[in-house]
Amino acid sequence: MPTFTSDGLTLAYDDIDPPGAERTIVLVHGFASNRNEGWRRTGWYGAFERRRVRCVALDQRGHGESAKPHEPEAYTREKLAGDLAALFDHLGLQRADVFGYSMGTRTAMQMAIDAPERISNLILGGIGERLFQPRPTSEGEAPAMSMAQAMLADDPETIAQPMLRSFRQFADEQGEDRRALAAFTEARNPPLDREALERLPMPVLVVAGQRDQGAGDPEGLARVFPDGKGVMVPGCDHFSAIPHALTKAAVFDFLDGLLDDPWAR
Repeated sequence: MPTFTSDGLTLAYDDIDPPGAERTIVLVHGFASNRNEGWRRTGWYGAFERRRVRCVALDQRGHGESAKPHEPEAYTREKLAGDLAALFDHLGLQRADVFGYSMGTRTAMQMAIDAPERISNLILGGIGERLFQPRPTSEGEAPAMSMAQAMLADDPETIAQPMLRSFRQFADEQGEDRRALAAFTEARNPPLDREALERLPMPVLVVAGQRDQGAGDPEGLARVFPDGKGVMVPGCDHFSAIPHALTKAAVFDFLDGLLDDPWAR
């Protein structure tokens, strides 16, 4: 298992470099996932290798085989983006494509803001127009359980919200450190700098499942970027979109400059 050090933490990664590789992409998984579950099992490693793309994927801190501090201050978005930049430095990558999914999109966007010259193309999956929309609340609505509370609940059956229950189940299935995940969600992060995103120079693809209610319309977020494209994957939710063949088709068409299929509009 290859590792690198960032901010005093040891982080794990994979580097699949097929013969004749013509470009490099760095993959950033989502919350409660890891590089194996998020990218290998879902077929992305093999898909990139068949296309002679060097594929690098890390376990973000708090996940997989990487260090798992239990302090919320260890998980600021700036530190996560710093880990990504440190991986670039460790591998001698001056510039590469970056593909983040779900929570990984925020890490990817922060690096794009901090070091736009290092990202050739930016791909954001499992996210959409709701990124900048406040969560709707109803008068008299009881406070919802937080993600941290869901991660630390003794009995998963006490988790009423389906999305929280799904993430808790996912974390348990992966054998993740739930105390680290709870701390991850309690980090204090300001909203992403929308004005900085509006100035990003690289092409950006936003792709999400049609049934991903937490993401919303990917086209709505794509319009934030000067060179943004949005793709909605029919019939998919947050979890089923990532392995789907249409998601892979959208990503490869985008990277090839051929994103002109009618279903992608």
